Amino acid sequence: MGRDGDARARSARPAAASAVARAAGRRAGVFKPPSRARVLRVRDRLREIYGIPLMGPHGHPIAELVLTVLSQSTNDRNRDVAYLRLRTRFVTWAAVRDAPVAQIERAIRPGGISRVKAARIKAILRAISADPRDPAHGLSLDWLPRVLLGEARDYLVALPGVGRKTAACVLLFAYGLREVPVDTHVSRVGQRLGLLPSGASSRELHDQMLALTPRGQELELHVNLLRHGRRTCHARLPACDRCALARMCPSAYAFGRAQPRGRTAKAITA
Repeated sequence: MGRDGDARARSARPAAASAVARAAGRRAGVFKPPSRARVLRVRDRLREIYGIPLMGPHGHPIAELVLTVLSQSTNDRNRDVAYLRLRTRFVTWAAVRDAPVAQIERAIRPGGISRVKAARIKAILRAISADPRDPAHGLSLDWLPRVLLGEARDYLVALPGVGRKTAACVLLFAYGLREVPVDTHVSRVGQRLGLLPSGASSRELHDQMLALTPRGQELELHVNLLRHGRRTCHARLPACDRCALARMCPSAYAFGRAQPRGRTAKAITA
């Protein structure tokens, strides 16, 4: 290694140690919400990488509920196969509600843990039908956008097995309401960037994510943080050496990856 290489290696070690120290300090200290300017800088950098997602609300809340249940502990492909098999086997949601759990389970088997998911889907549909706000027990949930957001959210999280993330998916993707789902990718990336508190409950993470998200950009920030978590900020070994957010990330290079070298890495992280 030449003189320049020695200098880079010496400067890399303290930088990595500093990143580890910052991450440890953040975990141990009191969380300080990010400034609006910082949130906008993160949004803009994500926008440069992934663009602005264009996805209008689809207006099918029960489909979103079922899709979210099917997405648990599996990948998108298996989820979609399970969903299509379910809709092929049962023409209406009422037919799913009234079917034996074993038949639902057989239909959704490609999605994994099908027995648990089948029982949960059936219980959710029965609970929706039992609510007097569902007109003629039609399994529509068309009334959700007409009530206060908090009331709609509380109703959804009271359904069997439905948590804050699933409720947020329904409100955002089905109706375009102001909610931001915090899944495992959004949570991980948000905490590493210092946007979200470490060790917080699902409710706290969702409340904080909603508070920091600029109004009207709920879908954009959710989708782009999720994309970044899947493509770059991996759970075990994030690719900090090629991450476009590395210079603004307090957790960068704290996970055992080498420091970036040379002009190419500098250009990527600029």
